[in-house]
Amino acid sequence: MQRFVFWRSSRGKRLASYVFIAIAVVVLTAISSWRSPALAVTPRHYTELEFAPPPEIQVPDYTRFELDNGMTVFLLEDHELPLVSGSAMFRTGDRLEPGKKVGLASITGEVIRSGGSEAHPADELNQLLEQRAASVETGTDISTGSASFSALSEDLEDVFGLFAEVLRQPALPQDKIDLSKVQWRGSIARRNDDPGEVASREFQKLIYGAESPYARTVEYATLDNVSRQDIVSFYRQYFRPENMLLGIVGDFDPDAMRSLIEAQFGTWRPEPVSGFQTSLPEVTQRTTGGVFLVDLPQLTQSYVQVGHLGGQLNEPDYATLSVMNEALNGFGGRLVNEVRSRQGLAYVVYAFWSPRYDFPGTFVGGGQTRSDATVPFVQSILAELEEVRTTPITEAELARAKESVLNAFIFNFQSPSQTLSRVMRYEYYDYPQDFIFQYQREVEATTPEAIQQAAQTHLKPENIVTLVVGNAADIQPPLNTLVPDGQQVTTIDITIPPPPSDASPEPGTGV
Repeated sequence: MQRFVFWRSSRGKRLASYVFIAIAVVVLTAISSWRSPALAVTPRHYTELEFAPPPEIQVPDYTRFELDNGMTVFLLEDHELPLVSGSAMFRTGDRLEPGKKVGLASITGEVIRSGGSEAHPADELNQLLEQRAASVETGTDISTGSASFSALSEDLEDVFGLFAEVLRQPALPQDKIDLSKVQWRGSIARRNDDPGEVASREFQKLIYGAESPYARTVEYATLDNVSRQDIVSFYRQYFRPENMLLGIVGDFDPDAMRSLIEAQFGTWRPEPVSGFQTSLPEVTQRTTGGVFLVDLPQLTQSYVQVGHLGGQLNEPDYATLSVMNEALNGFGGRLVNEVRSRQGLAYVVYAFWSPRYDFPGTFVGGGQTRSDATVPFVQSILAELEEVRTTPITEAELARAKESVLNAFIFNFQSPSQTLSRVMRYEYYDYPQDFIFQYQREVEATTPEAIQQAAQTHLKPENIVTLVVGNAADIQPPLNTLVPDGQQVTTIDITIPPPPSDASPEPGTGV
């Protein structure tokens, strides 16, 4: 057994004492020098604090080129870390799938990756990527198809080859399609469990229409209508080089990267496929005005959404309406100050002009409140919306809102990959590349009068739809207080249609 003995000699003891004293002096000096200025400075209110101006947004130099097959490529070097990542956008989306096969686009986007490639089945592909701490992902949302990869610089050639395989030669096996359908069926069965999700879903149906591509839902019947051949055809129609924008960021040599892209994608020339929609669906507001109720007796609070059809980001008043959003929302905004803090009517309250890139978005307000406060809550929101239409906001409100918008916008450009993604998105939706800076300039130029004018133009009280998800028996005064004489509150049935082969309700539907 080893024994350690310290400072056994008198000399050692003296040395230890000197070291201790020296350390104590250093520590006391540091504490004194640290505390003195703090004690001498009088604390200031947060409104008196001064900060440096926010940094300017700068778009780094990137390279853009096109392959002979129509694929558009963006390259942006970033040698800070030995990593390379890429993302692709395909001109497709859920909105282009047939109405009787809702879910087709999402399943296709998922199985392109989950099913592996013709050369590397799913398990083998997963293992190859895991061994390199790399990833390849694909998916589809309402207006785009997507794909991405990430890899260490030293593994770029191998991982990029697997990425190209997945996009060019997906296996799309039946077992992975079946697994995706099982997962979708579970999602359908649970879709009424979250009242907030119910409110958002049913509000979209009221605005766009239940059969609109922007509001329709996957059902058991539409899943049953999707075959493997449908998935193969959808893939061939939309996942094509001329529909693809590819952006790559990271630690690479640009000439070598361009050669690698040419080698992997340059010969990709798939045969065209017909029979699918290529034009965007038209959008109109399906329901105008009215009060609607989803009655869920188990709830102790109400989930409210009010609003109407909105607009697009490329409309002239977009920046002004962004400032109006900030004046209404967040801590210090009118809705929080009045409806939540002063009147005590809300747990959550908001109202946003929420535009989209290439189809009209929505103007939506609402929040969560006690059942017995539902009617006053709706009335207070509508009153605040009318106030912003009829009375200019104050200069103090304007300054806070503009500062919040401009400061928050900067965080969209924290990394080269975020910036390149924004550049790609502008090209995908045919926006000018200086849209970033146009938006900033217009926010800075916004005035109280411009906000009032924009609110009068775009906020339409006569079109507002009011939806409440709550316990009707506990809502007092009742919701019919909100409707004119002679009109009624419309009850929405959210019962989930059973599978065609089974007329009994699915377990876990919540209805």
